Parts: sequence; structure tokens; C-alpha cells
Amino acid sequence: MEKRDSGEYASLFACAFFATLIMLVIIPVQLVVFAATGIPGSIEDWFALFSANPLLGFFHADLFILVNNILISVIYLAFYHTLKGINKGMMQIAVMLGLIGIAAYISSNRTFELFALAREYSGTADADARVLLATAGTAVLSGWQGTAFDSYYVLNGVTLLILSIIMFRSPLFGKASAAWGLSSGILMMIPSTAGTVGLVFSVLSLIPWYVFAVRFAFVFRKLSAR
Repeated sequence: MEKRDSGEYASLFACAFFATLIMLVIIPVQLVVFAATGIPGSIEDWFALFSANPLLGFFHADLFILVNNILISVIYLAFYHTLKGINKGMMQIAVMLGLIGIAAYISSNRTFELFALAREYSGTADADARVLLATAGTAVLSGWQGTAFDSYYVLNGVTLLILSIIMFRSPLFGKASAAWGLSSGILMMIPSTAGTVGLVFSVLSLIPWYVFAVRFAFVFRKLSAR
């Protein structure tokens, strides 16, 4: 990467650095919350959770994963401008697939739909209305982790594989960082919705991703200082 380019995109690298820091905080908090509290089962449990503790409901409904994905879109752009000198065409494909995946995830997220239905449910005592709201909530849950979610997961795994392979040729990041990213991308090839295996792979993928993020955060910080 040319020094002129690093100076031209210093503000982007600074944003990517701070986006990475926020992401590094959100990930362990999210894991602790998931481990300490059970995920609601029925739609009535979801409504009760949102009524009793909206913040916890937002955690379980993946609001903060949604925030993470928006942050990752900034990180992808920073990766593009650091690695485009090695293989611009493949980096364009990688970023395109990643952003399509993030857009798919945003469309799949149902946090605020669940929250709105929960408020209506808790605000009415009419039995028929509650049945209708529960039916609507069940439909929302069934569409939450479907095609759009799986597409997001796999597309971002492919993005990570491509940029990690290209990163092996980058002295800016180094082969160790590339290996961590590649490991995370391989583990993301199985969506978290694929039963127990998918859940295990999903959790395991966070370990190399976290190390990878720490390493590329230092690179973005260095580039932003130019």
C-alpha cells in the first residue's frame, strides 16, 4: 500500500480502528449474556422477556450483532484499501459479497418487530388479540433465521476466506494475521442455524476472529496516524 493512499484514507482507517474496538467490547459481553441467561423458547417467553427486561430482550434478539455488522462494513472498506494493491479484482468481489451478506442480515433481523409485538401483547388483556399477536410473533420468529440469515453467514465466511488468502501476500498484516482470519472463515462455512454442529462452529469461529480483530486493529491504528 502506498503512503499517499494511507494518508488519503486516514479518516477511514481511524473509523475502522474505533469500529473494531467497539466490536471487541460487544462480542464478549454478548457471549456472557448468552451464557448467563437462557434464550426464550416460545413466543410468549419472548414477549415476557421484552416486558420484564427490554435490554436483555434486545441482546437475545441480536440487536448488538446488528450493530456489529454495521461496524464490520466499515472494516471491510478499510481492508479493501489496504489490500487492493495485491489483488484489486478479488478484493472487490470479497467486499461486494460481504456487504450483500450484511444487507441480508439487516433484512433478517427482527428485533424491533418483536419488541413492538411484545408491547402490544403486554398492553392488552383481550384473549383474541393476544392470540393474534402470538401468531404474528411466531411468524416473525420463523422468518428470523431463515434464508437471509444463512446467506449472510456464508457470504461473510467467503469474504473472510478471500481477504485472508490475499492477506498472506501483505507485509502490512503478516502471515500470522492472515492465518487467524482464514481459520475463522473456514469455521464460518457452516451457519449457526445448522443445529448443534452449527452452534459449535459459530462459537469456535469467534476465537480466531477475535485474535484476528485485535491484530488488524493495530494496523488500522498505525495507518490512521499517517
